[in-house]
Amino acid sequence: MRGIRAQLFCMTAMSAAWLAAAEPSWKTKPPSQWTAEEGRQILDNSPWVKTVTAGIARRLGEDEMRDSGQMGQPRGVGYEGVDPKGSGPNLPDLLRNRPSVRSTVRAMTLKVRWESALPVRIAELKAGDLDLPTLEGEGYRIAVYGVPGANFKSDPKKLGNPLKNEAALKREAKKDVKPSRVEVFQRADGLVVVYLFPLAAELTKRDGHVEFEAHIGRIIVAQTFNLAEMELEGKLEL
Repeated sequence: MRGIRAQLFCMTAMSAAWLAAAEPSWKTKPPSQWTAEEGRQILDNSPWVKTVTAGIARRLGEDEMRDSGQMGQPRGVGYEGVDPKGSGPNLPDLLRNRPSVRSTVRAMTLKVRWESALPVRIAELKAGDLDLPTLEGEGYRIAVYGVPGANFKSDPKKLGNPLKNEAALKREAKKDVKPSRVEVFQRADGLVVVYLFPLAAELTKRDGHVEFEAHIGRIIVAQTFNLAEMELEGKLEL
């Protein structure tokens, strides 16, 4: 009997240890004890950071551009650099009247990060991620990382202004929240588009879920966040 009890005790202890190990660091350890690797894990996949499969709308054809009054393909963030090299039309395709890769709907992988959340800011410090977009003002800051593009030398605010009306935070039975500011920053690995949403939106756990939706040129981003999971040490962190 003692042997069975000892085995049961050991199994219970092992199960408890395994469960503790399986829990993410932001649930089991205070931020002061997070390691650089744990910081990187938070920035890679956590309630505040999501990998998103974003859609890429097809390019308009010549007739469609003419009908809409456009002269040539649009340029700017979300347009330039979106199509892979060599994806333009080729002569055999044109002869067979087939659409090119550029004229069909595709997808790309991006990161959506709740930049203003305390766990994310701490994780960035722990991971040594110092090349961060800085956007002044109080509010909920959400950043989209990995947007294609290079050599955008204009002012971040000027680059972001055309995107202000193309984004929103959405909650069930409540009015959509539009960003008060959008800025675009150039990094070595691509562009970062940062949205600032007003604190007057007053997001709470009672909202359940909030969906971030944005159109960045031809890129369509949509990601739902579970507010009940976005807690650090029992406090909602956004």
